[in-house]
Amino acid sequence: MSGLRERKKRQTRTLISDAAIALFLEKGFEAVSVAEIAAAAEVSKPTLFRYFPAKEDLALHRFADHEDEAARVVAAARPGGGGPLGALRAHFLEGLERRDPVTGLCDDPAVLAFQRLLYGTPALVARMYGYQRRSEAALTEELGGDPLAARLAAGQIVAVTRILAEENARRMAEGEAADAVYPEAVAAAERAFRGLREGLPYA
Repeated sequence: MSGLRERKKRQTRTLISDAAIALFLEKGFEAVSVAEIAAAAEVSKPTLFRYFPAKEDLALHRFADHEDEAARVVAAARPGGGGPLGALRAHFLEGLERRDPVTGLCDDPAVLAFQRLLYGTPALVARMYGYQRRSEAALTEELGGDPLAARLAAGQIVAVTRILAEENARRMAEGEAADAVYPEAVAAAERAFRGLREGLPYA
């Protein structure tokens, strides 16, 4: 029963967030009230707040799902696979190949609309940095060893992947096609991870 309950919770969470994002895209983030979202999702306001403590979280829960992704990749890294950095490099390159929105290299109209909403709303941009800090903290813990060295490494890794994704997203927003940008995105990622490998103790 617990598995069914968790699945229903995930479904409800997704339903509420999807309703919110549809309204945000239609009217703008600031113009939509929590009450309006609850009505669209057919849930009460208390139920909505049990799943999403803040309005910003309604738009950004997709990022929350990726908070500990880098840490999970490192935890699952196979011996002889190039260490934590090698695992993260391979993961990012696989994301580019899949046109994963997290890499910024996705020209799907729905994804582009969401990114315009995100980067055009200061409250969402500010909230997103909170997710990135938690991602950095999770990666720091997973790297282990000297705390300061681990934090410096995690901070640089998270910053590099963020900048790569932002650059890809910028080019998508300007109308370039993902397939056309892909070779340059791979080359940029390779250059960035090579720079990390040459300067970090977690190679």
